[in-house]
Amino acid sequence: MRENGIALTAAQMKRCDAHTIQKMGVPSMVLMERAALAVVDELLSGRDPVFDKTYVLCVCGAGNNGGDGAAVARLLSIAGLRAEILFVGARDGTSAETARQLKIAENYGVRLIENPAPPAMRDLLVNAGITTIVDALFGIGLSRPVTGPHRDAILACNASPAKRIAVDIPSGVSADTGEVLGVALRADKTVVLAFQKVGMTLAPGKSLAGRTVIRDIGITRAE
Repeated sequence: MRENGIALTAAQMKRCDAHTIQKMGVPSMVLMERAALAVVDELLSGRDPVFDKTYVLCVCGAGNNGGDGAAVARLLSIAGLRAEILFVGARDGTSAETARQLKIAENYGVRLIENPAPPAMRDLLVNAGITTIVDALFGIGLSRPVTGPHRDAILACNASPAKRIAVDIPSGVSADTGEVLGVALRADKTVVLAFQKVGMTLAPGKSLAGRTVIRDIGITRAE
């Protein structure tokens, strides 16, 4: 875990990512695996018994945050838990890393549910017995209001009786201002990757993040 008083904007965090990948030589897939391992550790460590791991659904988008979520589902499945992926978005629009993570998860036999209609998606999230939702729909790059199926997914997640753990930042919260971009996930806990984000030190983002823990995944500060 990393304890510090540093809070970065989305642009500053992206520079740190780029510095670690391009200058330090750490592949982005390695960082993605470390991010997923951090979330899995928080779920399995017993430090936070509020999360019932009977049935975990990782709600993933097309960006790299979605790749983190897909890797979480795979790692939980390997650990013997029931973990599935709900993918929202255009499969052909995924980042290269996320496309690879989705394929790896499928290779390991992880169930992948793609773009269900709004009633089916709400029924899955609210009525199917899911006990923990991993929010990996949007990361820090979100800068416009959430609409369409992504909005439907967030609303259904918030209506679910399951506990919710967000990867890096609750989907729909601005990493820079803390404002809600149309609609935002209400997390019980957020696993913050590398450095705190400014938006989670400000209202309403701070309250939407729930309990936060900052995990060091090997990302270095950009000079």
